[in-house]
Amino acid sequence: MSANAAALPGEAAWPRFLAYALLATFALFFVMPVYVMLATSLKSLEEAQSSTMWAWPAALSLDGYRAAFGSLSRGLINSLLLTIPATLLSSLAGSINGYCLSKWKFRGSNTLFTLLLFGMFIPYQSILIPLVKFMQTVGLYNSLFGLILVHVVYGLPITTLIFRNYYATIPDELVEAGRIDGAGLLRTYWYIFLPISMPSFIVVAIWQFTNIWNEFLFAVTLTSSPETQPVTVALQNLGGSMISQWNTQMAGALIASVPTLLIYIVLGKYFVGGMLAGSVKG
Repeated sequence: MSANAAALPGEAAWPRFLAYALLATFALFFVMPVYVMLATSLKSLEEAQSSTMWAWPAALSLDGYRAAFGSLSRGLINSLLLTIPATLLSSLAGSINGYCLSKWKFRGSNTLFTLLLFGMFIPYQSILIPLVKFMQTVGLYNSLFGLILVHVVYGLPITTLIFRNYYATIPDELVEAGRIDGAGLLRTYWYIFLPISMPSFIVVAIWQFTNIWNEFLFAVTLTSSPETQPVTVALQNLGGSMISQWNTQMAGALIASVPTLLIYIVLGKYFVGGMLAGSVKG
């Protein structure tokens, strides 16, 4: 009995060791492309070849970053002017929708919510032609405001879903208390629900910022000039020359990924907590 008991801790350690080894292997495969991007971006044009992509640069060079930043600077500004307002507007609109659909029940509210969720499953490609025609008709084609409008509308289904699930966990007594105090629909939302909505706002902000910043299809379809094209389109244009400047392209990819990386570094620890905030009622 004692010998078997003594052997149990060691035997129990093996599954944990194998699990960690498996996770470390997966992490290594995930980091490998990042290493190739970083190493290639620090090479000179002559050294940045596909045959030596795994080798660390013999001499560090920032030529790729200078060229990439010069080509992407306008796109970076456009992406910031697009992503920040679109994220804020879609988050606020989704919050109001989620509040109304969860706490102010009306006839057909569940049907309206179901129809709204259908927007999550409509492929972008299926509506590109009518969308382009519509944007040209209303004079919003090739404009940042038009892209903001498109991303706000397409973000409503997922933002409404997240906020509705979160607000459903909040006791209805808060709404009743607001009504007793004379607060209407908007005052109840503004003074009671909005101040306690930070967990969901963080989740929605991370989700929307990442999706809008990395989105390419709408960006390349609804814009036609560098003055309005986001960074994803500008990054694609880096690879359009006759000679592949791998160091510049890899540097550009790293530069374009910095904003979303910073968002996750600053707010990532709140993301999981915000996702779980509306998962348990009571």
